[in-house]
Amino acid sequence: MIRVAVVDDHPALRAGLQTVLDTEPDIVFAGQSDGSDEQVWPLLNHVRPDVLLLDYHLPRGDGLQLCYRIKQDVPAPKILIFTAYATPALALPATLARADGVLPKGADARELFHAIRLVHAGEPLLPPISANALEDAFSQLLGDDRALVGMLLDGTPEADVAQTLNLPRRDVRHRVQRIISALRIDVPAARVR
Repeated sequence: MIRVAVVDDHPALRAGLQTVLDTEPDIVFAGQSDGSDEQVWPLLNHVRPDVLLLDYHLPRGDGLQLCYRIKQDVPAPKILIFTAYATPALALPATLARADGVLPKGADARELFHAIRLVHAGEPLLPPISANALEDAFSQLLGDDRALVGMLLDGTPEADVAQTLNLPRRDVRHRVQRIISALRIDVPAARVR
């Protein structure tokens, strides 16, 4: 059984996902949160889901920042960024946030189940990072940040990045969080509540 929790600020979406997930025999809806710290951390600590469906845009925070913080926990769940903004521009910040996959909210139930099973099995479901996207991102970053991003994309563990850059590990984490914020995809003002 794959235990799945949902973090999204829309109650109707959470209820709909629960209904859909409950139809699949090997997937269990394990809980939900609106994305607030008051709900997320108790959910994760109590339920310990295998897979977390995490909204990209949360009213009180950033889903990728939350993803990155969750991935610092051991054992961390597999995380699917579930968003209406699943574009190629999301590939780099989602990778840096250590997300396991990105899935558009417009996906049908079959695609959702397939994505959950893939990331649960350890298969990444991230869009490829194009050369243009990487070039655009690097144009926004300082030299040390470019080196940090390059090492992380090459699979270098954060501890080794810290050692190579002669930084405390916590500084590497702060820089990654800053970079994720810098690469954030803006939502059209009409859609933000």
